Amino acid sequence: MIRSTQIVRLDGLILCGSVDDEQAESALVDIKAKVKKLIRMFSKNSANEASIESDQFTIHYVVKDSVIFLCICDQSYPRKLAFTYLSDISSEFTSMYPSGQYLSPTAKSYGYIEFDTYIQKAKRSYQDSRATQNLDKLNDDLKDVTKVMTKNIEELLYRGDSLDKMGEMSGRLREDSRKYKKAAVRINWNLLISKYGPIGGLLLIMTMFIWWRFF
Repeated sequence: MIRSTQIVRLDGLILCGSVDDEQAESALVDIKAKVKKLIRMFSKNSANEASIESDQFTIHYVVKDSVIFLCICDQSYPRKLAFTYLSDISSEFTSMYPSGQYLSPTAKSYGYIEFDTYIQKAKRSYQDSRATQNLDKLNDDLKDVTKVMTKNIEELLYRGDSLDKMGEMSGRLREDSRKYKKAAVRINWNLLISKYGPIGGLLLIMTMFIWWRFF
């Protein structure tokens, strides 16, 4: 299930955070402390989306318009559904508020706490991954999360890895994927030509002969 949600600018200013119940809050003390450290590591070169594992939880985030939309989920919660949830949250937030407002130097910490009303509504909608509407979202091929980078939070916080490196790796993976797709298309065309080219050539010659002979 989705445990907690935060909306934070890249410079670290918290715009909104979900109001979690006391039981959830006590269970999330450690992971939220790690999230605070993680947020300090963000820059404009960080990966635009990633999943970061930490014990029984996974932190998923997307960056949109210089704002980090982040949620803490149980590790068993479907990653595809988590990113669909974040896409929903980010789209609603950026459509409700002008960027000049939430990116302004005068914006205040938790200045958009009223947006938690929408967060709570969305959380309830996405909470049960087995609900029919969420199964439909899981089956939707439009959201491909197979290329989303996954890291362990210990590697990021204590072993020298960085979100910038993840961004570079993610970019290389996307570029390699495009190259492989182009190569696969070219190979398929070559196979088709080698397989059917002689037949096509023969048919063309026969057609030209018939045209010349009878017309």
